[in-house]
Amino acid sequence: MTTLTVKRAAPLTTLQDGGRFNMLGHGISASGPMDRGAYETAGQMLGAAGETAIEFTAAGIDFTADGALSAACTGGAFMLRVNGQARQWPASMDLQAEDLVEIAPGPIGNYGYLRFDREVTIAPVLGSRSTNLTVGLGGLDGRALRAGDRLELSEFSHASSPSTPGAETDQTVRRRATPRGQIRVIWGMHADRLPREMRERFQDAAFTVSPRLDRMGVQLEDPAGVFRGLQQLSLVSDAIVPGDIQILGNGTPTVLMRDHQPTGGYPRIATIVSADLDRFAQMRPGTEVRFQPVSLENLP
Repeated sequence: MTTLTVKRAAPLTTLQDGGRFNMLGHGISASGPMDRGAYETAGQMLGAAGETAIEFTAAGIDFTADGALSAACTGGAFMLRVNGQARQWPASMDLQAEDLVEIAPGPIGNYGYLRFDREVTIAPVLGSRSTNLTVGLGGLDGRALRAGDRLELSEFSHASSPSTPGAETDQTVRRRATPRGQIRVIWGMHADRLPREMRERFQDAAFTVSPRLDRMGVQLEDPAGVFRGLQQLSLVSDAIVPGDIQILGNGTPTVLMRDHQPTGGYPRIATIVSADLDRFAQMRPGTEVRFQPVSLENLP
């Protein structure tokens, strides 16, 4: 048994595994990593890894462990040091007892991932160790990690598979994605209830990622006023999926993310395709975003 001690943790740093699926009918979203491609890549870099990762946010994380272990870190572009010595990013590394790992803010990305050749020994909740901060479920007491937390890591009996031909990695997700600043979407179930001029402006306008973002959703600034003056629609509350773009009552477009609420009654104009959702999650506040409507027929 190896114990990892968190020395410093960015806000909203959590434990995440593949996710808590098939629970939406009970009002619980899947959670899981905000950037699934980066999470998978960390496991592939190790060859075999425990399912549970530490997902840290833009300010990074520092930790030590009281025994030897292997770790991989991916996602975004962060500054990595081990015992004060700079390392390249992303990285896989063999750590010795009491090595100090420091991950500091870098130029790109909101989320990074640490996976280990061990499993975090916390009990799954409803089949997953993923943390849902919105409802305080799973992970370490349903909360974000903080300085002083200690995580026990043990040998695991069911490792994730090594990289196999055709496996989707962080790099392949990005190759499939559209050029920088352009995010593909499928028109949503309420698109036809919005004025045609509004839909046309949506696909032509530039939005901006606002500082109001977390694992539940990302609010966008709308400098062109695409949704200004939108009349309140009478809608039945129905199921939501990650990537849905809903328009709040004040006209603010919001992209729902991994800890989304189970249902919603605001109009949803479009849904980001899964191949581009990882890249969207990594866009920092101030980044310009343009949406490109596509159809299922012309997706690769």
